[in-house]
Amino acid sequence: MKSHLVKIAAAVLVTFSLFSFSIHTNPANKTVKCLIQTKNYAGEGAYIAVSLLNDKGAYEQTLYMVGDDEKWYDTLVEWWHQLGEKESVDAISGATITPGSRSVVAFEIPAEKIDQGYSIRFESAVEDQEYYEKDLEVALTSANLQGKFEGEGYIRYVRLIAK
Repeated sequence: MKSHLVKIAAAVLVTFSLFSFSIHTNPANKTVKCLIQTKNYAGEGAYIAVSLLNDKGAYEQTLYMVGDDEKWYDTLVEWWHQLGEKESVDAISGATITPGSRSVVAFEIPAEKIDQGYSIRFESAVEDQEYYEKDLEVALTSANLQGKFEGEGYIRYVRLIAK
């Protein structure tokens, strides 16, 4: 009897987990896994704003924020100027990436923006060091959502994998 109850509880838990995952996934969005590898540099962990830019190159949305201490957000000058101070990133932020390390993050991109002239910008800064407005900028195409791209600042490379 006890093992039967355990099996029922496990089945309910799995069903609930699958149901709750499907509630939070918007079918109009494409989930993108993003591996960010930083270069070996001297200093603190990098703050990186991952932003969606429209077909005119203007900021549209924050996709992910690497770095969770708000006091350093203004070092990402362009992101902060565009929308950073007015936008909450609590649900889409994580820890900084230390020099020579990597992190895998995931974010949602509206599917209708793919292959429409949009791009993804990776803007980076490190405490008391240089700021890179365009550490990396990638055209938002179907092909690029399965690619690897070299950064110009603190980012060594980014690998994108769309589901």
